[in-house]
Amino acid sequence: MADIFDRLLKHYGPIGQHRERAHGYFAFPKLEGEISSRMKFRGKDVIVWSLNNYLGLANHPEVRKADADGAQQYGLAYPMGARMMSGNSNLHEQLEEELAAFVMKEDAALLNFGYQGMVSIIDVLCSRHDVIVYDAESHACIIDGLRLHPGHRYVFKHNDVEDCEKQLQRASALIEKQKAGGILVITEGVFGMAGDQGKLKEIAALKDKYEFRLLVDDAHGFGTLGKTGAGAGEEQHCQDKIDLYFSTFAKSMASIGAFVAGDRKIIDYIRYNIRSQIFAKSLPMPLVIGNLKRLELLRNHPEYKEKLWSNAMKLQNGLKERGFDIGNTDSVVTPIYMKGDIPEATAMVMDLRENYGIFASIVVYPVIPKGHIIYRLIPSAIHTDADIEATLTAFSETKKKLDAGAYRVEAIPDMAESK
Repeated sequence: MADIFDRLLKHYGPIGQHRERAHGYFAFPKLEGEISSRMKFRGKDVIVWSLNNYLGLANHPEVRKADADGAQQYGLAYPMGARMMSGNSNLHEQLEEELAAFVMKEDAALLNFGYQGMVSIIDVLCSRHDVIVYDAESHACIIDGLRLHPGHRYVFKHNDVEDCEKQLQRASALIEKQKAGGILVITEGVFGMAGDQGKLKEIAALKDKYEFRLLVDDAHGFGTLGKTGAGAGEEQHCQDKIDLYFSTFAKSMASIGAFVAGDRKIIDYIRYNIRSQIFAKSLPMPLVIGNLKRLELLRNHPEYKEKLWSNAMKLQNGLKERGFDIGNTDSVVTPIYMKGDIPEATAMVMDLRENYGIFASIVVYPVIPKGHIIYRLIPSAIHTDADIEATLTAFSETKKKLDAGAYRVEAIPDMAESK
């Protein structure tokens, strides 16, 4: 019999195997100071493009005051227990009502976390007879929810509506054969890595030919898209066709928690059956009060979203003018696609951080194929023109070095030891 720990220690995983060199620099870095477009990394000032503080609410004075007042009045313990048993309050219900109204649904249910919430929603909706059809580039929380699903699941090529229809045909045939079950289609409002919006309107139109329900994870669209900020469904004029609308507070709201919204009867079913909420402590009152304030600001200050988009367009247009490939993004998420191997990517990241003061997240193999590098820049309403210009200059200069092979000969120091 093998020891479980022995097996784990023989292979730390595709990312964990680099932990000794990466920890504290490439992995688990520490950004210090007030949450802003400029913070400190290892004692140096850097322009930060890795925080999902889209609307700049993280350090908004009214938000900070609401958070502090909530903590002073209630502490972190109140309310005690799960919502169903002893952890409910008028303010929890008020937040649900306001969220539902904002995203144009009958009701909403609060969730403690976005990741945990999506996993649990899939679990509560689908039985072993049900079939799930989902986009190939769905977020990890969706994939982990699918792993728990005991029934069949069919994946369609990313944003390929024709392939989605093929999978719906397969799913419909299977259900007809087994004489039981239904179909749930899952996609995203905005895909967080590439920045492209999901084909919500086109997928929803397939309801005219197939019977299914549509669940949309709009973590990156909520607050950033749509006339009022209600998300990708509003942006694409199909919010009424989305059966369950899900989002997290971790992006535009710069907070903790999540929600799912839809018809009152199905939300009530979820509320009484979702295990991750029934068996978990209620969202602490300071977070509820803080989220009410954040939602109020999101509703009443469209200029925050306008500033976000102004900054995003300056960044994206500047990158395109300089010959960078930013893919098919039609959101504020800004990817930059480059060619290079892991040592080159490592050296380039270090150059950007140490010599140009630019802190941006990078993705390499095994997350994406070998020979490719993706930077993901997250603009916010608090970035300045000076931040954008400095960043464009830094990427232009380091890209020239990358193309010239300057990073191939750079040794990769052990960043964990050099702290």
